[in-house]
Amino acid sequence: MMEFIDNHENLLFGLTLVSIMSFIASILLIPWIVTQIPADYFTHPKRQRYLCCQKPKMVRFMFIFLKNIIGVLLIIGGIFLLFLPGQGILTILIGLLIIDFPYKYRFEIWVIKHPFVLKSVNKLRTKAKKRPLVI
Repeated sequence: MMEFIDNHENLLFGLTLVSIMSFIASILLIPWIVTQIPADYFTHPKRQRYLCCQKPKMVRFMFIFLKNIIGVLLIIGGIFLLFLPGQGILTILIGLLIIDFPYKYRFEIWVIKHPFVLKSVNKLRTKAKKRPLVI
């Protein structure tokens, strides 16, 4: 084991830095993301699909493409974080919520309806002086 550590010291150092940075980023970004969700997101009959719907098709395509790439990278990073120190499951969930896939809205509702998740999200929203999510 010590031989492996000696031979891969730079790799292990890099993985440690990535793990620490992702941990700090998740602590900073998750509350911000949660507070940006409209309170009626899960009940509004016409949900806002994309922030740039009024833009030209090429801009919308690039936005969706980049958003999906970021989501896939978060999912892959979350899988790595399952084996490294960090918040792997949370990172995977954020990646899944960012990308577009069939039945995504049903998945979001399934996740948010869990009492622990809804209570935690609404607690963060209350601290940020935002209305609680309506399910």
